[in-house]
Amino acid sequence: MIDGTLIAESLRVGTTLDGLRLTVRKISRYRAGGTTPDQPGVWTVLEFEAAEDGAAELARAFADVLAEPGWYVNFQSPSESFVVFPARIFRYPRGDASGRAPRRPTAEAWPSRTRSWTGPSDRRPAARPRAA
Repeated sequence: MIDGTLIAESLRVGTTLDGLRLTVRKISRYRAGGTTPDQPGVWTVLEFEAAEDGAAELARAFADVLAEPGWYVNFQSPSESFVVFPARIFRYPRGDASGRAPRRPTAEAWPSRTRSWTGPSDRRPAARPRAA
C-alpha cells in the first residue's frame, strides 16, 4: 500500500485526473502560512492511499497535471518514496538521504510546511525516491 498527499490547488487549470485507483482518506482545508505570491492562501489537501503496484502509473498521472512553478505530490510505500513534479518523477528507497538531493533545490523554494520529506512520511519505516 502507498499513501500520500495531494494539494488540490497544485493541479494545472484545465486538467483532469480521472480513472485513478486510489482511496481518499481525508480532505482538509487550511490557510497556508509562508506562501509565495504564486500560491493561493488557502489549500485543500487530499490524503490518499493506493495499491503499491500502481505507484508508477499514479506518478505519471500526477506529473501530467501539476502546475508550474514547483508544485509537487509526494507518496510512499513501505520501501520507496515518490516525489512528483510537473513532468518530472523522483523515486528512491525510503531513508536514502542521497535520493532526496536532486529534488531538494526545486522544492526548497516552497514553504517548509509543504516539504513533507521532513514530515510524517519520514517517520514511517523504510525507503524513498530516485529519478525515474
